[in-house]
Amino acid sequence: MLCSNFGLMTVSCEARRALRIAARVFLAATLVGGGCAARAQQPLVEKLVLDDTIQPVTAGQLDRAIARAEDDHATAVLIEINTPGGLVDSMRHMAGAILSSRVPVILYVTPAGARAGSAGFFVLEAADVAAMTPGTNAGAAHVVFEVGKPDETMAQKVENDAEAFLRSYAGHRNRNVDAAIAAVQSSHSYTAEEALDKHLIDLIAPNETQLLADLNNREITRMDGSKQTLHLANARIELVRPTLREDMLGWLINPNIALLLLVGGALLIYMEFNTPGTIVPGALGTLMVLLAIFALDLLPIRYTAVMLLIAAAVLIALEAKFGGHGALAIAGIVCLTLGTLTLVAAPIPEMAVNPWIALALSTAFGAITAFLVRLAVRARRLKTRVGIDALVGHFASAMEPLTPEGHILVEGEIWRAVADQAIAKGTQLLVIGRDEYLLRVTPLQPPPTVV
Repeated sequence: MLCSNFGLMTVSCEARRALRIAARVFLAATLVGGGCAARAQQPLVEKLVLDDTIQPVTAGQLDRAIARAEDDHATAVLIEINTPGGLVDSMRHMAGAILSSRVPVILYVTPAGARAGSAGFFVLEAADVAAMTPGTNAGAAHVVFEVGKPDETMAQKVENDAEAFLRSYAGHRNRNVDAAIAAVQSSHSYTAEEALDKHLIDLIAPNETQLLADLNNREITRMDGSKQTLHLANARIELVRPTLREDMLGWLINPNIALLLLVGGALLIYMEFNTPGTIVPGALGTLMVLLAIFALDLLPIRYTAVMLLIAAAVLIALEAKFGGHGALAIAGIVCLTLGTLTLVAAPIPEMAVNPWIALALSTAFGAITAFLVRLAVRARRLKTRVGIDALVGHFASAMEPLTPEGHILVEGEIWRAVADQAIAKGTQLLVIGRDEYLLRVTPLQPPPTVV
């Protein structure tokens, strides 16, 4: 009987323990499920920060952010921008990506002191919602030609094309087309308050939180004319971080970095040719030059500048080989400086090569290259002066009478030699040539008169 009761008690304890475990599992599952459901119902905003020039790398970042927002079924894409402008082709690509995005795009010029200048103004006007922080500005969107000043007809065609592109979507976004065109025609720039007053932007917000609060339940008009209401209350913001590739490209696309890689790589490759077999300088130099070419391929390049760089290399090589008393080297350094300064056809100063960096690189590269080439030329000239050839031009003394052959002592070594005349023992001689292993010598002073 005791055993039976004890058994029942044991079963009862195990049953209660199992029930407690089941209750905990059920509660955890309920909480997780409820959290997932709440998270699924919470609006999602994908956020991208563009604090750079408008170029292929930033265009690629924007494409990736929009694609991710579409895949995640985000409520909106928030782009915080601060840019002086950039390349026209990249600007068109970015504006087109925004206009064709299935997810509403909010462009926000921030923080205070930021700007959406030049090409950035076109991107700002393309957004479904354009906003600015107090203390920012936008505009100055006149087209800057990359290579010199074209003729009047071509300049007018390019400007008209840019204006037409801006008009093609500014009206659909309910923006002030005339004020927008003024930023292109006369490079007019607007403060945040002026832009709002002229209906170039939709609102001014001091921070991101206030921006999303102001946009909650706001109705916007998409490019296809459809209406959409933004539901951004308690939105969850996920930052679209740059990938390692984008970080690397963003660093490489700096024209100063690209120029440093190009010049440094060229010097290392030359060192490898000058001292073959070292391998490391050649491999590292090749990698640096390839990276520089890859970076420069993303930037607008002037071919006249490339020709100047080639001319500089030729002039420096000629100076080292023939010796022009420095004239050829100076001309080469001037060509190198002009070539590096004008290599990148930058539409804005931020994308141009720093003049001081170009001057320092040109001077250093020209001097080092001329020195190395001169050493190489001298080495090639002395290349055959080894062994017996190295004795030509050295002094010697006759160890015995030369009649006309005999033994001489030169540089501590005994050699057979022949002279054009009989020479007495001990006469100081000069080695003037050789025939195979027989040295030809001549006396340094007339032989003594034999009586």
